Amino acid sequence: MAAIGTLCQRFAAFTLNSPVCGVARIAASTTFLQNVRFYNVYQIDRPKPGTKRNLKFLVHYPEDKEYTVKPLKMTKLAGRDPDTGRIIHGALGGGQKRNYRWIHKLRVGPTDGTFLEERVLKILYDPNRSGRIALVGCGDELRYRMATDGMQVGDLIKTSSYIPRIPVRPKDGDAYPLGALPMFTNVCCVELNPGEGSRIVHAAGTTAIVKRKMDDKIVIQLPSKREMALDARCMATVGRISNVDHGKQHIGSAQRSRWLGNRPSSGLWQRKDGHMGRKLKAPKPVLVYSKKKPPLPTITLTLTGERHPGKLVPSTDRIT
Repeated sequence: MAAIGTLCQRFAAFTLNSPVCGVARIAASTTFLQNVRFYNVYQIDRPKPGTKRNLKFLVHYPEDKEYTVKPLKMTKLAGRDPDTGRIIHGALGGGQKRNYRWIHKLRVGPTDGTFLEERVLKILYDPNRSGRIALVGCGDELRYRMATDGMQVGDLIKTSSYIPRIPVRPKDGDAYPLGALPMFTNVCCVELNPGEGSRIVHAAGTTAIVKRKMDDKIVIQLPSKREMALDARCMATVGRISNVDHGKQHIGSAQRSRWLGNRPSSGLWQRKDGHMGRKLKAPKPVLVYSKKKPPLPTITLTLTGERHPGKLVPSTDRIT
């Protein structure tokens, strides 16, 4: 954009009444013309990766936004921006046609010390996730939950939002606030803010560990060994995500890689080793996560409003 702006300023000087208009001035601007010729203007507004958007597929949710266990239709994006259609992630492909299972990530229980019990009806394979999902039922309601490693068909899973004085005895698949769990408990599907639903630790075989208390927050250790301090009211599921051996499975063929939605790579990439490889660094400080404050309202100042009823003193330009 700087080259285009400079070029526009140069051409703005060419007028019929300009005394410097001539061949020499045109020859001086030839360099700018050559730079703009090969300048890709379409890259200016191109979205960048890392914006935490799903570039694999676009889910078509119901118009009434009511939760359902029916498979939802989805449009494959293959790494393209849904608005502009330009490729943002070049390593993603279309993949096999599939439907989306809506996971109910919010687990809310009573706060009076009782439990909300749900029966595990099925353990299912989900093509959109590395872990298994569980179809649970409570009364006449059905929901999809992330299945833990020890969860089986017929189990009763409990949910409670009460934080007792003495830590509870956790069972695999139950959901409690972080403040109600004993230290060194394995948890998954953890909330970042109370009441917003689980946000982290969803991949197959992953688990976080409740480490210690820090003031009014609970410190957990993520699978990446990073420590995070969360509110004690944040809900978490006890256990680890199912399909633990997912990371040990081999793709086996190039066609299966395309079936999974991956475009072919060059095969020349190699992990760094030796002196340029992994370094032993000091652990990062604890990441204290809290809810962001709402932005301040924007104040617009205009000159079209009513004036002050007082008289204006001409000598001092002030209002009496």
